[in-house]
Amino acid sequence: MTQQPKYKTIVDWVKAQVEGGRIKPGEKLNSENELANLFQMSRQTVRHAISELEKEHIIERRQGSGTYISNVFHPKVENTMNIAVITTYVDDYIFPSIIKGMEEVISEAGYTLQIAFTHNSVEKEYSVIKNILDRNMADGIIIEPTKSAIPNPNVALYQEMMQRQIPAIFFNSYYSEINLPYVSLNDKEAGYLATKHLIEAGHERIAGIFKSDDRQGHLRYAGYVKALSEAGLRLYDENVLWIDTQDVRNLSLEQRRVLKRLKDSTGCVCYNDLVAQEIVAICSKQEIRIPEDLSMVSIDNSDIAKNCKVPLTSLSHPKIELGKMAANRLIQMIRNRTTVESFEFTPELTTRKSVIKR
Repeated sequence: MTQQPKYKTIVDWVKAQVEGGRIKPGEKLNSENELANLFQMSRQTVRHAISELEKEHIIERRQGSGTYISNVFHPKVENTMNIAVITTYVDDYIFPSIIKGMEEVISEAGYTLQIAFTHNSVEKEYSVIKNILDRNMADGIIIEPTKSAIPNPNVALYQEMMQRQIPAIFFNSYYSEINLPYVSLNDKEAGYLATKHLIEAGHERIAGIFKSDDRQGHLRYAGYVKALSEAGLRLYDENVLWIDTQDVRNLSLEQRRVLKRLKDSTGCVCYNDLVAQEIVAICSKQEIRIPEDLSMVSIDNSDIAKNCKVPLTSLSHPKIELGKMAANRLIQMIRNRTTVESFEFTPELTTRKSVIKR
């Protein structure tokens, strides 16, 4: 049997000290001289061991101070058989269906689902993820990004998660600065197909309402722009309304701003069914008829689209299937200790009564 290299003895000893709690993250490691004397090895061998420990993010050198156990190193723990799901919302709209899909797969695989929600707040996202990491609560994490279109202040926390090799996957969106796989709707295609449907119905001046702080809004806008461009139609800046998380459920308070953006348009692409429902209510108060005066297409094909005062033509969101796929891929990452490819579902149009031909 081949004898392991001498430096590996030091590496294994340091790991054992940390995993046994005898040296804690943030504490100073023995000096090179002390390690050389302890193991009766050369300084060169000790330096080799320290270099390897540094590569594995177990230690960090501080100039003029010495070598310390890294704060991002945590000893391996036994499997918890828990999977954490972090979502922006949990109890309404499309979220119960997504969670249902995840739960079905997770429980079938023998894991327990632990859920937390952020209300699309980066502060809440920080506290939820930090709690999971500090308490070693889960074998893997499924995360819906918070305000994914703007720079995320929690990047360091995600980097810690990756350094600790905790399997994680995004759903519904992703952060461009964080290299993790994701499962989502093809949002650009959804915006494109929604706009194209209105164009094919004869509409030429088409307004758009999109969410500014989530990546989905920017991608759906990109699809809207693409469809107008392909058809040779003009995009009117004054007919594009950008809203944020706080606006989505309170558009009735922004009635004047909404009506200004809809002026002279015969069609409108809405970010999602929640937004479309608000627009229908505003138009009803102003005696603007849907679809006779304003045709509308939205995205997600939720129960709201079916039950709206005017049933909405809407692009599908895979909901249960998306939840299942995100869970399946995370379990694959946990079991195989490998990463997976990202995946985007292709949206399909369901026509109802919110679009009229001109």
